[in-house]
Parts: sequence; structure tokens; C-alpha cells
Amino acid sequence: MSCNSSSAIGPIGVFDSGYGGLTILKEIRRVLPDYDYLYLGDNARAPYGTRSFDVVYEFTLQAVRYLFAQGCQLVILACNTASAKALRTIQQHDLPSIDPSRRVLGVIRPTVEKIIGMSQSRHVGVMGTPGTINSRSYELEVAKLDETIAVYGQPCPMWVPLVENREADSPGADYFVKKYIDSLMSKCQQIDAVVLACTHYPILLPKIKQFMPSSVNIVSQGAIVADSLSDYLRRHPEMAERCGKGGECRYLTTENTSKFEELASLFLGCDVQAEHVDLSKE
Repeated sequence: MSCNSSSAIGPIGVFDSGYGGLTILKEIRRVLPDYDYLYLGDNARAPYGTRSFDVVYEFTLQAVRYLFAQGCQLVILACNTASAKALRTIQQHDLPSIDPSRRVLGVIRPTVEKIIGMSQSRHVGVMGTPGTINSRSYELEVAKLDETIAVYGQPCPMWVPLVENREADSPGADYFVKKYIDSLMSKCQQIDAVVLACTHYPILLPKIKQFMPSSVNIVSQGAIVADSLSDYLRRHPEMAERCGKGGECRYLTTENTSKFEELASLFLGCDVQAEHVDLSKE
């Protein structure tokens, strides 16, 4: 399949396995309101965090191909698991044959650049899904930029279900938020910066701040990715010119649209209308 149309203009694609990427999209639209966006959530096949590298790569490539077919010249993988398990292969192996003029960007690199600048102790924590933590992507990316920084990963398997079941404010959430934070800090008391390496986690931020030691800086990805994208478009005006600027945003989901619209309102704080798509045909 070839999607060569380097002169075309289309929306910026934002992909996530589920709903969490909406927290990224919200910040991107705040920073770059003039652009058009096309959000795609593979909600029917979420979560990606427990799936193998091969399956995450296959699903993510289907999504990227779909967004390219809709005219997107630039796609953001607003998903840590997809960024960890699929981004590099898509960039190096697939883009050259699909369309070398298009771009797919992830969330890990800009996040790592930010946390390196925030840590004074040179000890940082990463809280994410089991898939993101087990991939060691943050450790590898940090090592590329600064080998002197120690990285401690903490899987938080219950945090996404808490958010998606609207339990983020419940007393029951306290147990699991405190449990994972205590587990992380027990690995090294010198940790002074922690990445929330899942786009669902900002919904839990009030409780995370409640149980995280006050000396620890908490890095949430939305604003980081938004600022990074803004900088990227400044540095690549040829790509900026290929991204539509009508201020519009559409939402696509592989799940039931009513369910998506209900949960999307939790992440965005406003009502949306969604369209159903089938990625398995890609």
C-alpha cells in the first residue's frame, strides 16, 4: 500500500489504544488551536499494555495506515505502549515504503528530555503499564541522553481500570495509588522526579500528589508533548504547511460510539461526537 501524496493537506493524526490519549490531544489543542485534528482510539482492542511487541506493532501500524489514508501527513502516537513497542519499527521499516515524506512521532523522547532536566539527584522513576515498564523504553532512551541517570520502573496495572471505571476519585483508588507509589519509592529514596508514563494517569493526579513525597517532581505528559509538537512544527515549516488549519477535530473509535462519547467526556471535560471505524481491515 502506498500513500504517496506529499503535496496534500490533512489533519494531524493522534492515535491511542484507548482513551488516555485524549489528555494529550486536549493539551495539544490548547497549545495549537488552529490546526485540524483526527483522533483515533482503538478502544475495542485496548488495553495494549499487556499485549506482545508483535501484536502492538501490528495494531499500531493498522492505525497509522488508516490515519494516512484519511489524509494525515503527521501522526502522533499518544500512547506510551505504542511508542515503546511500535514507533521505531514503523519509522525505520514501514515509513520508507508507505511515504517517506510523512512522519510518525511518539511521546517517550520528549518526556525523557524533560525529566532529565528536572532531576537533581540523577535518580528518576517511571510509573506506567506493565507493557511500557517491561519494554524498558524509558531506561534505554534516558541512557542515550545521559548514562549517569538511574531509572526505576514501577508497573501500575490497576490505574487504567480505576480511571476507565470512573473510580479515580473513590476511596478504593487510594489503596492502589499509595501501593504503587510506596513500591516505587522503596526501590530508591533518592528519586526526585517521576514520569507518569501512561496518558490515563493525569486523571489520578490529585491522588498521586496526595501520596507522592513532596520532594518529588511529577511529570505529566500532555503539556510536554504539546510543547514538543509545537517546537517540531516550528522547526519543520514544510510539515506545518501540510497540516490543515481549520481548528476542527474529529473522533474515531473502534468501539461502540456511545461508550466512547461517554468516557471521552471524562477526559476532555466536554461532549464529543464519535464515528466508528474497523482497523482490522487495514
